[in-house]
Amino acid sequence: MGTGSILGRGSLAHVDRYVPGKPIEEVERELGLSRVVKLASNENAYGCSPKAVAAMTEEMARIPLYPESSSPALARKLAAKLGVREDQLFFGNGSDEIISLLARAFLEPGDEVVMADPTFSRYEQNVAIEGGVAVKVPCRDGVHDLDAMLGALTSKTKLVFVCNPNNPTGTTVGAEPLRAFIERVPSDVVLVVDEAYYEYVTAEDYLQTLPILDTHPNLVVLRTFSKIYGLAGLRIGYAALHPDVASILHKVRGPFNTSRLAQVAALASLDDPDFVAMCRAQNAAERDRVARALSDMGLFVYPSQTNFLLFEVPGTGAAVAERLLHQGVIVRAGEGLGVPGTVRVSLGTPEENDVFLQALVQSLN
Repeated sequence: MGTGSILGRGSLAHVDRYVPGKPIEEVERELGLSRVVKLASNENAYGCSPKAVAAMTEEMARIPLYPESSSPALARKLAAKLGVREDQLFFGNGSDEIISLLARAFLEPGDEVVMADPTFSRYEQNVAIEGGVAVKVPCRDGVHDLDAMLGALTSKTKLVFVCNPNNPTGTTVGAEPLRAFIERVPSDVVLVVDEAYYEYVTAEDYLQTLPILDTHPNLVVLRTFSKIYGLAGLRIGYAALHPDVASILHKVRGPFNTSRLAQVAALASLDDPDFVAMCRAQNAAERDRVARALSDMGLFVYPSQTNFLLFEVPGTGAAVAERLLHQGVIVRAGEGLGVPGTVRVSLGTPEENDVFLQALVQSLN
């Protein structure tokens, strides 16, 4: 019987676990609080469509059966909505899973992946898991520096990630700069534009990427049902991409990677545009209101096109987040997001945002 330690893959030595925002139940239990507001994970404060709930309730009778592997009904409806072909869609257990599948499918040890700094941490984590090298290009004022990212491309580059809007800063890149960037990325490099917060964008200067899929076979556009559709707990996202790239991803995904409940809930959500419009309008109004309130406190707020705000605080973000936590408000400290001295707050309902703003005043004093 062996006496040595059990070791994981060598590439895991430098990989940290993803640390999400604390769940409400944990904070209530640890701090003895009766009311906790969670504004840490960029969830939809308005829930999901009632049509999605009804669809899941009906589908419960079929839970003993495996789902259809490639989500064909959802693909048909979503393709019609987006103006793409069904074979240009690939579904995943959240867009998170698709990020990991892209790394698994396209990276050999030592391959390079270019990304912004800061940006969504799951890019770097999945690159490291596969033994790749993350080439991180500093943002300028919280915005992707696309020219510098182009300059970082080498013969070893296999993937490029552009998070637009960017998480954690909430910023976007302009339509023409991004279009020029897409044109200049070599055709043998897979370019991933992550649009998880697409539906929250209200800026006019924003590139519509789906119409250029056919002319750029290396382009992969990620979107999700987790955010504005409110299905984060079901884990379903999708990629719009060239069929040849989709066929490669199908080789590395699990056979039933999206559940029956997720598929029918997403399908029903597409039939409720009024819910999406309400969420978008409410979010835009609260985004402006909360940003103004933070600015009135003398705090710098990054311009956001998402359902969250990143803002600078005196001292450390961790200290402010901890003080907010003891007042029953869960946020994310910027230190864990690659932006020291900041706090990221998800936008809640008007009532939840008022609780946050009142608690923040106390936390800054």
